[in-house]
Amino acid sequence: MTTGTIEVWAPAVERMRVRRPGEADTEMSPRGDGWWTTELGLTDGERYGFVLGDGDELRPDPRSRRQPDGVHAASAFFDPGQHTWLDHSWTGRQLAGGLIYELHIGTFTPEGTLDAAVERLDHLLDIGVTHVELLPVNGFNGVHNWGYDGVLWYTVHEAYGGPAAYQRFVDAAHGKGLAVIQDVVYNHLGPSGNYLPEFGPYLRQGSRNTWGDSVNLDEPAVRAFIVDNALMWMRDHHVDGLRLDAVHALLDERPTHILAELAAASDALSAHLGRPLSLIAESDMNEPRLILPREAGGYGLTAQWSDDYHHAVHVAVSGETAGYYADFAAPDALVKTSTRGFFHDGTYSSFRGREHGSPIPPEVPTWRLVTFGQDHDQIGNRAAGDRLSQSLSADRLAVAAVLTLTAPFTPMLFMGEEWGASTPWQFFTSHPEPELGEATAKGRIAEFEAMGWDESVVPDPQDPETFRRSKLDWSEPSHGDHARLLALYRDLAALRRARPELTDPSFASVAASVPAEGAFRLDRGALSVLVNLGAHPVSFEVAAEGTVLLATDAGGVPIADRRATLAPGSAAVIGPRLP
Repeated sequence: MTTGTIEVWAPAVERMRVRRPGEADTEMSPRGDGWWTTELGLTDGERYGFVLGDGDELRPDPRSRRQPDGVHAASAFFDPGQHTWLDHSWTGRQLAGGLIYELHIGTFTPEGTLDAAVERLDHLLDIGVTHVELLPVNGFNGVHNWGYDGVLWYTVHEAYGGPAAYQRFVDAAHGKGLAVIQDVVYNHLGPSGNYLPEFGPYLRQGSRNTWGDSVNLDEPAVRAFIVDNALMWMRDHHVDGLRLDAVHALLDERPTHILAELAAASDALSAHLGRPLSLIAESDMNEPRLILPREAGGYGLTAQWSDDYHHAVHVAVSGETAGYYADFAAPDALVKTSTRGFFHDGTYSSFRGREHGSPIPPEVPTWRLVTFGQDHDQIGNRAAGDRLSQSLSADRLAVAAVLTLTAPFTPMLFMGEEWGASTPWQFFTSHPEPELGEATAKGRIAEFEAMGWDESVVPDPQDPETFRRSKLDWSEPSHGDHARLLALYRDLAALRRARPELTDPSFASVAASVPAEGAFRLDRGALSVLVNLGAHPVSFEVAAEGTVLLATDAGGVPIADRRATLAPGSAAVIGPRLP
């Protein structure tokens, strides 16, 4: 298969050439509005790149699909139509009623590849997962990285197997009934291999966010660069949705926000393909507009994360109240986040020093919020990258599982959470440039020293051991507390599928209270989720027909005189049995 037209947006140069190894450069012609084009036949795997202006340096294609030799080297032509898809009967999965599993390809398996991850898909099915969410896989410099330092958004990192392996992974997932969500980063680019400024104003001069220069959303071509990339994942790689990283860092003042533009394009592609496509925003704005319909002035995204629910659960099970957890020590934090989605919905945030957020309209379906007890950020951005399993008892981990999987929202698990993995998940990089690696390590230490952490606690991101420590240990799920916790996650997912109350999308059907110190009660229709994180047994009133449908305490939950008594550090789901 060969390609014909080669195009690139490069308004910053007055001359543009295509270079292929061993051949004379091919001059490109200006097409207008900064675009350059030429007719050129490339076969699958053939190397090529661009030479800008009168220089002689080769640069990879900004829309490169494959970088076999790294982000600084020539691109390789990749024909997505070469894969013979087997998912012809796949009709997709809507997000409502789903269970998401977030994983990082490099640390999910010992091999750290897409093909190796395929071999673990049955494990996800066994848990009851419906959607697999992959951390970013696009090209970055180095061998291992979280993925948020990507510089070539259209590629699949070669160490993971490249784009062909990615298509095999999606095909295999669909064959097992699993949808795939791809985490994408459109708010910044990584520090090494970002040649876009040489081509044109892809970035906004003088405007930075937490991670780097802001993307220039004033330029129509840059907006098209983003929208086309989103459509590529869903069209050419058959992906079922995208998780949009840190959308609060997208600086866009045009009449139609880029998120609304993405949602409209995704909806149009969904109608064409005949299967649901989901766009899920990560946002710290607590802004319902993201998920409100476009006709109602919203952006029309499918869902957004609620960090507030995570914070409330984390404080409840761990007792940690430092930093942004401080506000969630409030007795009603878990009650409010369970029944209203956000804790800060116009209230004062002590961490931010201002009022924050807006209330979610009650007519919004609860499943439009994605919630979790752990995720890559809330683990990996701790000084030692420690999971809850490294500080909590098995009993408390079980309570966290109940709170995660019985919440009114769309639950998400982070890889290994389901068996209480003992391995940390730390911040790791492999920058080949010594100065960049040193700066990253020093910056990490300085960040946590400012928060009172000892330098010795913070692992060196550049040390290969930091990466190796973060890989899951697949020998764990088969024994001891790990196996018991895994069985609980399976039972919770099965209960969630069996009981319509647990996927009821109405905020009106949810009630919550704190009946005693350390206790929490969540009523979802006829079901009651009861939690005791206190030091003493707690007695909860239950309906006459209530039976114990699930309990974390092996000793059971006695019910007498319409009262259920929970031991300290336990949880239960009580309600009528289905006929």
